[in-house]
Amino acid sequence: MNTTDVTTVAHGISDFGMMAVTAAFFLLLSAAMMVAIFKWFKAIINQMMQDNKESLQELAKTTNAQNDMLQDISEGLRTETQLRIRNLTGFAFDLSIEQVCRLIKRVREENHIIDHEATAIKIRKSLQVIHNDRNSRFDPFTYRGKPISEYCNTDWVEDVAKVVEGEIYNEDGANNARAYTNVKLAYDNIKTDFYQRLNA
Repeated sequence: MNTTDVTTVAHGISDFGMMAVTAAFFLLLSAAMMVAIFKWFKAIINQMMQDNKESLQELAKTTNAQNDMLQDISEGLRTETQLRIRNLTGFAFDLSIEQVCRLIKRVREENHIIDHEATAIKIRKSLQVIHNDRNSRFDPFTYRGKPISEYCNTDWVEDVAKVVEGEIYNEDGANNARAYTNVKLAYDNIKTDFYQRLNA
């Protein structure tokens, strides 16, 4: 504090009295403290509200995840859901059996089957088309939150291709009844694999 400040304070005391100057000082100090405390409380309340908002968001995410999980579990436990899927896919797999039997007959008649490599390529391309077409019909239907086509296995194409080749190159010659039986057996195995994937 320099001489001017001392003089100013002394002059204020002489003009207004010691009590007035002291009261003014405490009023200013109180006002400053009130502003500081208000800002402090405001900061605390804002932080509490932000923490509460983040906690509610995290709780909402957890609740949604649990709801999705419970929906998947309950959907898997409902017998009518699996029954509907079995009916829908059963028709599709039965259609595939007919398509494959026609493929065997067509390859026998139209292809130069002595060329094993070219015949094998054509068989697999045709079976892949059948597989993809069936999956496209499964796509609109879901089970446990996923399209039914995701429960299908691309290895099925090769499994059926081996059966088709076995019929085309069978030493006993063409036999449509035998071909149907063997193709149906292959698709029965595919259905079993498909249902196991649904319940895995």
